[in-house]
Parts: sequence; C-alpha cells; structure tokens
Amino acid sequence: MNPEKINILDLDRAGMVAFFASIGEPAYRAHQLLQWLHQYGISDFQAMTNFSKALRQRLSEMAVCENLTPSFHQEAKDGTQKWLLTLKDGNSVETVFIPERTRGTLCVSSQVGCMLNCTFCSTGTQGFSRNLSVAEIIGQVFFAVRALSEEGGRHDKKITNVVMMGMGEPLLNFDAVVSAMNLMMDDLAYGLAKRRVTLSTSGVVPQIRELAKVSDVALAVSLHAPNDILRNELVPINKKYPLSELIAACKEHFAEDPKRKVTFEYVMLKDVNDSRREAKQLARLLEGVPAKVNLIPFNPFPGTRYTCSNFETIQAFQEIVMRSGVQTTIRKTRGEDIDGACGQLVGDFTDRTRRKERFLRDRIVVEAA
Repeated sequence: MNPEKINILDLDRAGMVAFFASIGEPAYRAHQLLQWLHQYGISDFQAMTNFSKALRQRLSEMAVCENLTPSFHQEAKDGTQKWLLTLKDGNSVETVFIPERTRGTLCVSSQVGCMLNCTFCSTGTQGFSRNLSVAEIIGQVFFAVRALSEEGGRHDKKITNVVMMGMGEPLLNFDAVVSAMNLMMDDLAYGLAKRRVTLSTSGVVPQIRELAKVSDVALAVSLHAPNDILRNELVPINKKYPLSELIAACKEHFAEDPKRKVTFEYVMLKDVNDSRREAKQLARLLEGVPAKVNLIPFNPFPGTRYTCSNFETIQAFQEIVMRSGVQTTIRKTRGEDIDGACGQLVGDFTDRTRRKERFLRDRIVVEAA
C-alpha cells in the first residue's frame, strides 16, 4: 500500500466526516462512502456512482480500501466456520463465525496474539506481536459478511452479533477497538444494536471505566476464579487489578441502566476451580453485582495441563450459583473439532515475547519426563 494513502477502512463515521471535510466535501459524502463500503461491499471508488468523476479520481489518489486476505478456511461439523486472515505484514489472525437457529455470531480478534498470559488459553501460549488497526478489526466483519453472503441468504449465514472474544485483550487496544465497534453499530455501516456487540476483557480495570464513558456495548469479563489466589494463577493480570477493584468497576458499569448485566465467563477446569467451595465463593463475590454467569467447558489444546470438568460437576456448580439468585448458563461448545472454540484461537504470527518458544520447550520437558 502506498504509505501516503490512507486505508479508508480505518475511519469510523467521525473520522470519515473529518477526512471529507479536509478535502472540502460535505458530511453527507462521508455518509455515502460508509454505505458503499460496509452496506454494499463496494471498495472500488470508481464504482461509487453518486460521486462525481472528479471526486472518484481524488479518492483514488488519496485512499485505498485494503482488506484482509483469507489464507485458510475450515468448517466444523456443527457449521462453525474459521478463517485465517493474513495481514499486510505477513502475520495472520483467526476469525470465527458461529451459526445458530435465530442468530449468527462473529468472534473477532483485536490483537495479533495476546499480551496477557492466561494459563488455560491457547492464544496466550502463542505470545504477542502487535495491536490490530481499526481497518484490521472491522476488516474481519467486512470480509465475513461477504464470504457468508456468497454461501446463500439463509438467516443462519447472517451476522447478527459480534463478540470481541477472539485473539487478544480488546481493552489493551482501546482506541482502535472502540472505533471498530462504532462502525459495527453505525446505521450507515452494519447497524448492530448495542446489546448485540460484546466486548470481553480479562479485567483491565481503568479501561473498563473508560469504556463506560464512550461506549454502551455489552460487557463480558473473563473471571475464571472466585478468589485472588487462584485468579492470580489463571489470569495473571489479576495481580495488577485484583478482584476487589474489578468487581467494583463491574458494579458501576451499567449503573445508569439497571436492566443490563455484566456477563462473567468462567471456564470449568477439573479439580482447579470447579468445587462446591468455589461455587459458593463465586456466589458471594457477585452479591450486589448486576451479573449473569456463563460456565464454559474447557476446550483442550496441545501441551495444556488442564482438563475439562465433567458435566455432572458443571451442573452442580451451576445449581449452587443459581440458588444465590445469579442467572447461570452452561455454554455449548462450538467449533471444537476445528480448534475454533473458546480459548483455542492461535493465528500465525511472529511472537515478539518468545512466550511460544518457552511454552513449547516446557511442553517437551514435561512429555519427556
């Protein structure tokens, strides 16, 4: 891409209006371009017929629409689809589409790898390269909408929900993620309702508070443990932002809308966090919090030391938490046979942290023992 040209996919509505203002064009031109790109899937400026020939030429000279390139595609037995999308620098990220009878959910990545090192997550073992740009985040939606439309117009092939639960910690790429989510919800782009766009975080407390000021998307928190000692082990960012701070931020998050709840994600790890004692601790932790709990059966990956709790244990855990008055569901695992389930996304990238190298070395030592 010519470094002097901007990638037009990097611009949300405010950015697009500012761009057109800088070239002496009215705001409605920005609105038209958003529709061409995101609603009609047209990225060729010369095909935008309600622009003058002079404006089309000027756009061609100043901007490009640089989208992601699919390098690999898999479809699971349950219809879940996973794409490996290649970026301009050669790194790749994974994006997953989960079809259901009444909705279709796209799981979108926010970073190349992940800066955090949650011990039960395959993505975390792969290390970290960099943040994604707005264009690379919204580009996953741009690509998936077109790819699914080519498969036919069935309802279960349409994206009705987006979850920022792919590779990376979204709140550590705050500005780009917020701009991309703005496009997801913009009526001139994808028009998703605020309750149908969900950001999942491991608990970056200052950015949770900042998010409440600038966006009203749904919030999910990767909790996974009901006490600091265990959460420090499973989710190391807890050492910086312990549960007392995290829960306080969650209590405040939807204070202006008492009907909304924070979703707490809890992966079920056999003999680690799945006992009756931990279920009771979780119930006490969430007292007074506008919460619902999503219990997630652990999805294994090569080299992990964890196994999934059996279903009877998960059900017993659910019953204890529900008796405290907290809505608690058990997530159905989707896409596990193509490593497209929760915690299994890995992508293909250069790891600047050398975490993957250490993980593989430790795995060899364990297997040799």
